[in-house]
Formats: sequence, C-alpha cells, structure tokens
Amino acid sequence: MKANRLALILLLTVFLVVPVTLFSISGGPDLSLVQSVHASGEGAESAHGAEDAHAGGHGSGHPDLGKLLPLYACIPFACMLLSIALLPLVAGTFWHHHFGKISAFWAATLAIPFVAVYKGDAIYEILHIILADYVPFIILLWALFTVSGGILLKGTLRGTPAVNTGMILLGTILASWMGTTGAAMLMIRPFLRANDFRKNRTFMVVFFIFLVANVGGSLTPLGDPPLFLGFLHGVSFFWTMNIAPHMMVVSGILLVIYFFLDSWFFQKRGGCGAG
Repeated sequence: MKANRLALILLLTVFLVVPVTLFSISGGPDLSLVQSVHASGEGAESAHGAEDAHAGGHGSGHPDLGKLLPLYACIPFACMLLSIALLPLVAGTFWHHHFGKISAFWAATLAIPFVAVYKGDAIYEILHIILADYVPFIILLWALFTVSGGILLKGTLRGTPAVNTGMILLGTILASWMGTTGAAMLMIRPFLRANDFRKNRTFMVVFFIFLVANVGGSLTPLGDPPLFLGFLHGVSFFWTMNIAPHMMVVSGILLVIYFFLDSWFFQKRGGCGAG
C-alpha cells in the first residue's frame, strides 16, 4: 500500500513539474520559428506539395513541430517507458489497476502544454500522427496478431539444444515476413511444449524474445513497428535489406551463445533437464 501511495505521489508531482520544465527551461518555445515555417511553407507550396504527399509530409502551411521541440520534450515518453518497466515491480497492484490511466497521464503531460502553446498546429500534428501513423500500425499489428493467433502448430519434438536452436532460428527468419508479434505467437507455444520436461526454461524465453521478437524483425517493414513507420513516411520497402549482414551477425552470435548455454543446462540434468 505504501508503494502504491508513493507511486501516486510521484506521478502527481511529475505531472506538475514536467509541463513547466518542457516550456520554461529555455524561456518557452520560439514562436517566431513557427511563423517563419508557415511563411516558407506558403511560398514553397506549389513546388513541394506532391513530394510531401508522397513522403508522408505534413501538408502545405503546417510546420513540422517535431523539428522545433527541444530534446527534453522526450521526457514524458521516457517516463512512460520507465513506468512500464518499473511500476509492475515496485507498485504492482497500483499498476495493474491503473496502467491505462498512467499511460494517458504521461501522454497528457506533453499533449496539454503542447496544445496550449502551439494551438491549431499542435492539434493538426496530433491528428496527423494518429491517422497517418498510429491507425495503420494498429491495423497491421491486429492483422498479424489475428492470423498468427489462429494457427496452432502440433508435433512431437523434444526440446534438445539442437532442436531448440533450430526452432528459434526458424522464428527469427519468419519474423521479418510475418512480424515479430506474429512469429512469436506462432512459435512460442510449440517451443514451450517441446521443453515442458525442462526445469530451467527462463533463459530459453529470454533468448526467444531477443531473436524472434526483436532481432528477427529487422529486414522488412512488416517485421518491426519503427521500420513500418519509416515505410509509411517514404522509406523503400526493401531498404532495410541493407542491414541484413548486421542482422545475421547479431543473430549468429546470440544463437551460438544460446546453443552452448542450453547444452550446459541440458547436460547438467543428465540430458533430461528435470531436476
């Protein structure tokens, strides 16, 4: 109970401090920059309208406020990530009952002063992000989640180090083509069933998350949300193939480490993993 109260007090304190910090540390935003962007946008409307439309631009007459905001405007987002990471550990009851409100709270610490200062431009920017970025991303995620969630793989595989490494490798390859979410949902159930006789399985799930749910989605916009957002803003679909060598090196290193670690645990328990 004490931890929950401390978490609530901390959130309320930050809610009062962050908006002031964001817009007063350097004497507030330079609105002249917004005005100059408006002016230049009107002058170049005919020359760049088609290009902006193709590359996911902000449209004529609307400044890109992301370029005007200071670096410390990222503080609410960082606090949201820290809340997701830490509050379940230090204030679990409070988090599980109010995680939606906490997320809305951190969004409001930026959105409210943002709209108060930039007014119509801020509202346009928020709506632009929701309609051009968030909605397409949710539709993609929903589709991958629905399709992969309806597939059930069955088999009689036994979770030896070689089999486990092969399953993680397969999931890593699939992740770039059906999304990290889709590949993880497809592979996690047979992976866990194949190792249901093993006692030490925590490290297996950790490496599964590293490879299937993260590294594996590096090669196409379907694999990872930031890459999909880049695609929505004009980045070529196959541009990320340029990082294939880096992805293969990282995947190879992690798979080798996993194989030797799994082999050690497997042999430690006499080849059965049960203790």
